Amino acid sequence: MLTRARKRLVAGLVAVVAATGVTMVAAPTAQAAGTTEYVYSAAMHRNIPVRIVDGGGGGPKPTLYVLDGLRAPNNNSGWLINTNVDRFMVGKGTNVAMPFGGAGSFYTDWERSDPKLGVNKWETFLTRELPAYMKARHNSDNRRNGIAGLSMSGTSALNLASRHPGFYDAVASYSGYPTVTTPGFTQGIQVAVAQTGGNASNMWGIFPFGEWFANDPFLSANNLAGKHVYLSSGSGLGSKYDSSVNPSSPNFDPVKFSQMVPLETAASVSTQLYIPRVALVPGVKLTTHVTPDGVHWWDYWQNDFKQSWNTTFRPAFF
Repeated sequence: MLTRARKRLVAGLVAVVAATGVTMVAAPTAQAAGTTEYVYSAAMHRNIPVRIVDGGGGGPKPTLYVLDGLRAPNNNSGWLINTNVDRFMVGKGTNVAMPFGGAGSFYTDWERSDPKLGVNKWETFLTRELPAYMKARHNSDNRRNGIAGLSMSGTSALNLASRHPGFYDAVASYSGYPTVTTPGFTQGIQVAVAQTGGNASNMWGIFPFGEWFANDPFLSANNLAGKHVYLSSGSGLGSKYDSSVNPSSPNFDPVKFSQMVPLETAASVSTQLYIPRVALVPGVKLTTHVTPDGVHWWDYWQNDFKQSWNTTFRPAFF
């Protein structure tokens, strides 16, 4: 059981680590499945690049929307740079849409335009504009829909699924922070947005006013009744893929440790606070994968994505 002291300590780490300016080191770009298409957003007054893996076949298809992390580049996706999930989804009979960009946006509709991050109306884009495009161009049925995200966008995926339960059938959060208005995590979100140059007050207003509580997945969990939900996180205590984050290792890297360990510890606390909340929701089909191993990195998110396809998205779609 999580102690109060640990909750306070780890929640505070979200703000502390975000303030260090986490830099995710990208692997060389591999040949990606699908095509990059440009979808105009009238809400944001610009074209949004979207990597689309067409599900093939003649009949209407389900669609899985896959969101990027805090420092999402405008011309690529961390999922394409660091994982092979696009190729994994080829032949699955499901359209996959991975929008580029959205750094620091939490993939939500901001209350105001931001001097640095501009106009952010991602909720409108993801629930209205992009689905209309997917139906017209890729025969999405706009009936069977899922959404997945990691870290920042794990929070976003749960938020969008909770706010639009009539649209999404399934949702997955990998190392997300679904306790948005819990002390410590609110401040962490504010600092994270600031690290990308934005001002979170332009996003949901000045806390505790504005739209903060309306965008907290913990508070809207009842809206996931009957849905398929996947939640995962590691403990932050070590990585089976990278010994450099182990303080007892001869190749210990304190910079990588500060980037990959405390954030995952905080994600673990937030996810474990959220799990019993959503488990009480009537009819929810919940899969959890909280492990003693695991840091804030793509090796784990790639594996979790594939597991969530088998346990959560495929059963929801077919």
